[in-house]
Amino acid sequence: MGNWLDALTTLITQPAQTTTAILVTVAQVEGSGPREPGAKMVVTAVGQFDTIGGGHLELQAVRIAREMLDEGLSLSRERRLQRFSLGPSLGQCCGGVVHLAFERVTPAAADYFSFLQRRLRAAEDSWRLVALDDATPPALCDGDGERLHGPGRLPTLPSLSTPSVNALGACLVLRDDNGKRWLLDACLATRPLLFLFGAGHVGAAIVRVLGDLPCRVVWIDEREEMFPDELPANVRAEATDTPEAIVDGAPAGSSFLVMTHNHALDQRLSAQILQRDGVAWFGLIGSKSKRMQFEHRLHERGIALERLADMVCPIGIPGIVGKEPAVIAASVAAQLLQVWEQIARQQQTAAPQLHSQLVSPI
Repeated sequence: MGNWLDALTTLITQPAQTTTAILVTVAQVEGSGPREPGAKMVVTAVGQFDTIGGGHLELQAVRIAREMLDEGLSLSRERRLQRFSLGPSLGQCCGGVVHLAFERVTPAAADYFSFLQRRLRAAEDSWRLVALDDATPPALCDGDGERLHGPGRLPTLPSLSTPSVNALGACLVLRDDNGKRWLLDACLATRPLLFLFGAGHVGAAIVRVLGDLPCRVVWIDEREEMFPDELPANVRAEATDTPEAIVDGAPAGSSFLVMTHNHALDQRLSAQILQRDGVAWFGLIGSKSKRMQFEHRLHERGIALERLADMVCPIGIPGIVGKEPAVIAASVAAQLLQVWEQIARQQQTAAPQLHSQLVSPI
């Protein structure tokens, strides 16, 4: 869930709100670019939220967006698709070509973007359909191409005639049967899910770092008073006397990080995690000596040695030895990003590629 969406919904859903913004989307990248297709930023007359990569490209995009905000009634103030050659035109070392889609957003679209925000927070994928050659209100569909929100009739696009749009890239520009261009923008729910056990100083520091990263966190502790009053949007706190039950109920592909205030509880949770399937990553806070003690005790309880090898302890990037909570948090967050990005690359490689038959020349 990107900052662009949180910022946009805040801007257009406030009582008596009259703010108009331009949503800028990286629609397509040829060669090397500063951000991936689907990256977005929101531009208002006085502010900017999120980023499409910085540099001269972003500077030009902000300029164009604010020109659109100042324009009189016309199609060019509502929607645009513009090509930028990064090397020759903008002097950026990426050297590729980036196509940016510009979309005017007013408070009238508050329900649409709030609906999208609720779906992402519920871990549900959505695909936005935005007309680029007229001001038709954008639609929203699910992975089967079924309309969720917006105009009643979806355009006839190659992608929507396939059994599923789940295998499509993050962002595509397609042409319908009448030659009109449409932005098919995948707004995919954040996949990495971490179950973090322990609300002490280190746990709190890790939550603060992960609050700005593409992941979801379930933060568990027996002591409800340990949780702060305000949490990042991607974090859910759960106070429970039976944390082992949360381990059993976690979906396949989840990651687990154990750092409670009680070594006996750490050991019970570790055994529970190592005895279940579908664990993407398991980390246990502690020293090498703690690992040796836990390995011995867990092996006595029937955990196989090859399974114990999956337990990451000590946690964090090798070479970072600081024990301050903020240092540990930065190191562990980097380690988790490495794990999650590797998983994402493996899934992307395994997914069918439909781009060649779907993408029409812009």
